[in-house]
Amino acid sequence: MTGNKHDAMTSRNHDAEELRESVREGYTRVAEAAGEAREQANAQSRAIGYDEAQLDAVPDEANLGVGCGNPTAIDGLKEGEVVVDLGSGAGMDSFLAARAVGPTGHVIGIDMTDAMLEKARANAKTLDLGNVEFRKGLIEALPLEDESVDVILSNCVINLSPEKDRVWAEAYRVLRPGGRAQVSDIVLEHELPAAILESTEAIVGCVGGATLRPEYLAVIEQAGFSEVEIVREACFGDLISLDDPGVQAIMQDLGVSPEEAEHHRKAVTSLSIRAVK
Repeated sequence: MTGNKHDAMTSRNHDAEELRESVREGYTRVAEAAGEAREQANAQSRAIGYDEAQLDAVPDEANLGVGCGNPTAIDGLKEGEVVVDLGSGAGMDSFLAARAVGPTGHVIGIDMTDAMLEKARANAKTLDLGNVEFRKGLIEALPLEDESVDVILSNCVINLSPEKDRVWAEAYRVLRPGGRAQVSDIVLEHELPAAILESTEAIVGCVGGATLRPEYLAVIEQAGFSEVEIVREACFGDLISLDDPGVQAIMQDLGVSPEEAEHHRKAVTSLSIRAVK
């Protein structure tokens, strides 16, 4: 490997790890505050596609209110399937999947944040579900064997990865032939300033790291998936109130005017995607 190529790869790995560390820090704070704003989290979850029965089926601390869709509703999960939840957080989607696949199925949640794994495992113990487990790992390097999974789920996590191509390649690797990915994620309709995309607040709000729609969908197809289908889409920015004190603080910190914020808000779209191996 030439010096220039080696330096470029080292720089990319360093940048990727820096972003992952920002994600860890942001989501550690989210995990520590889990359950403190249940009504707000439930309202957010209803707005993005969860129903009351699903909200009632999980512990208060499993719903963090930081998703952008309901990946379990993109396609029906079948009894006996093996499901992997990328960026499983406190376990909400993993628990819903575990109920859907039943005792003959199995669900594996993957997360890189220790605080989230601790929270998810405690929630699993509360529910007494024997068909779900949580593993520490990167979604760019899944701790799973080739062709061992029926379904990949993910909720507003892949967009945060600095190496989305690796995530989708890994999803393709671990899926069995005919397996499917059911992913809710964020894309952009036009570029946003780097300062917004790289801020911890944007990361926690599911917007950080997001790429343009054509780029995101191209990565899925390049990984080998077929039948890439957008099942549902909505303007995620409509869920962001510019009157919210937290949002106003971010605007002031980043020097964003109300007019600019409105323009940026409309650029953020939530997609529910189904793709088949």
